[in-house]
This record gives sequence, C-alpha cells and structure tokens, in this order.
Amino acid sequence: MSGCCGDKSCDIEALQQRQGVTLRVVLVVNAVMFAVELTAGLMSGSLSLLADSLDMLGDALAYGFSLYVVARGARMKAFSALFKGAIMAAFGLFVLGQAIYKILYPQVPVFETIGIVGLAALGANAGCLGLLWRHRGDDINMRSVWLCSRNDIVANLSVLMAAVGVWLTHSPWPDIVVGLGIAALFLRSAVSVLSDARAALQVAPG
Repeated sequence: MSGCCGDKSCDIEALQQRQGVTLRVVLVVNAVMFAVELTAGLMSGSLSLLADSLDMLGDALAYGFSLYVVARGARMKAFSALFKGAIMAAFGLFVLGQAIYKILYPQVPVFETIGIVGLAALGANAGCLGLLWRHRGDDINMRSVWLCSRNDIVANLSVLMAAVGVWLTHSPWPDIVVGLGIAALFLRSAVSVLSDARAALQVAPG
C-alpha cells in the first residue's frame, strides 16, 4: 500500500471506493422512496407526489449508471451525464402530460398524504445531499449526481407547499402548479447536464 501511495494511483482508487459506497446508499434510498411516493401519489391523486416519485426513480437509475462508470474514463462519465440529462428531460415531459390530464379532469388530492409523504421524502433527500456534498467537485459524473440531489430538495419543499395549498383552497390547482414547476425544474436541469456532458465529450480522449 505504501508503494501505491507514492503516486496518485492510491488516492484515485480510494476516491473511487468512497464514491461507490456513497452511490450505493443514495441509490437504495431513492429506490425505496420511489415506491413509497408512487403508491402515495396514485392513492391520493396527487400530481406533485407522482412527479416527485418519478424524480426518485430517475435518480435511482442515474445513480446506478454513475456507479457503473465511477472507475471508468472521462468519456464514459460524460456519456453517463448525457444519460441522466435525457432521463430528467423525459420525466419533465411526462409530468407535463400528466398536468394536462389533471387540468382536463380535475381531482382534489388528499393533502394529508401529500404532506406526510413529502416530509419523508425531504428527509431522505436531505440525507442523500449530505452524503454527496463532498463529492460534488470530484468529476462531471459526481457533479451531475449532486445536481440531481440538490434539485430533489427544491422539489420536496414544493410538494409540501402543494399540500398546504390544497388544504387551504380545497382545490387541485396548487398540486397541479407544483407538478408543472417540478417538470420545469427537470427540463432546466436536463439542459444544464446535457450541456456539460457535450462539453466534456468534446475534450475527452477517444
């Protein structure tokens, strides 16, 4: 080990191991919360919970792909960022479609379910963000993962605002507006991640 640490190879290997452990933890957290939020969103009729559940699924898939490329080269990491950007864009468009359906066929969601599950999701994502914080500057792969987690916090707070809005107004509109806001956040983040990935691909060795 001492010979290894005589150059940078030991430090790189240790960094990759730490990244791998962190990604495994946040992957499991997001997969579990996807199932919880999806079930709650369908049962309560909440667009904001449904949108947030798809965010969790997208993150779980993205973290899994990031785990695969964590010990690979810059080109594979750039392709990983492209994949994650595409996921965010697809989910954003999906939520936009769901919002149109909710506008055409309005249904007042159960605000208690939105609030309780939204609070649980906020706690889970805050923990993930804390784990990912020290890795946010490691490389483009981990930066895009951290960006996803940061966006999750904003989305979770918005879901809680939707719960309060539905409670006060007895209307589905706060939930619909939040769902649209989450979709817009997806699409904006997708543009940022895809832009970074394209730039990385241009300078990455073949």
